[in-house]
Amino acid sequence: MGDLSISFEMFPPKNPEMEMRLWDSVERLSALDPAFISVTYGAGGSTRERTHDVVERIAKAGQVRSAGHITCVGASQSEVDNVLQHYWNSGVRSIVALRGDPLEGVGAAYTPHENGYAYASDLIEGARKIGPFDISVGCYPECHPEAKDLKHELETLKRKFDAGADRAITQFFFEPETFLRFVDAARDAGVEKPIVPGIMLQSNFTGLARMAKMCGTAIPQRIAELYDGLEKDPQTRELVTAHLVAELCNKLRDEGVSNFHFYTMNRANLALSTCRLLGVNPNKEAA
Repeated sequence: MGDLSISFEMFPPKNPEMEMRLWDSVERLSALDPAFISVTYGAGGSTRERTHDVVERIAKAGQVRSAGHITCVGASQSEVDNVLQHYWNSGVRSIVALRGDPLEGVGAAYTPHENGYAYASDLIEGARKIGPFDISVGCYPECHPEAKDLKHELETLKRKFDAGADRAITQFFFEPETFLRFVDAARDAGVEKPIVPGIMLQSNFTGLARMAKMCGTAIPQRIAELYDGLEKDPQTRELVTAHLVAELCNKLRDEGVSNFHFYTMNRANLALSTCRLLGVNPNKEAA
């Protein structure tokens, strides 16, 4: 793998077919020796139980470290603490601590649970009391939709690190300069811990555009044009996506970036081909 450290994000399955795809992806991507595989919650924590099951099963298999997403939304402090304790007892040592989207969906006003952790920084402090978890948090290089400006975004990020986070993983973006400028601003603001670029592996441009709109990510016109007319050609879309992502990652590598977190959409083929283009090949013994 050389100088690269990679990690992957999965989401919990909704049906037996998706479950088969998930475990196929976990097995195949584990052969790349990732730092961890994280598993998301649905909006408003709607997939909690499925997330817990997947995280613990990955941990028990022992092939790769698993990281459970955990949010503040829709749960009391004691409920969240129970999940964290259960994770720790099950051998899960990594979490991704997030405030989470409002129960009403992205764009709705966020209201903390009256008996819960209000924000990610509070959640991190609570997790630290339960065990020495390895804790990742989120950040937005183009600013969270609710952030007033970049200064507000960086103040929020700094609070998470001050509470005990180990690294931040960014929302996805399309231009290397977007990430590099954000990291420079964070360093100027006193943030010293690692900031890892989050890289989206979504070849369905309609879905990609929908996600980008929700989280405030700008899609360059040149990228939109590359997908134009490929609505019914998924194979070509995947080739385009793999090469675009490899191009982005290689530009970041030229600037000294060596850690990448891939949002896989539970599709191993695209993640594997992208990693191949970056020179990351499966461990033959693991495979």
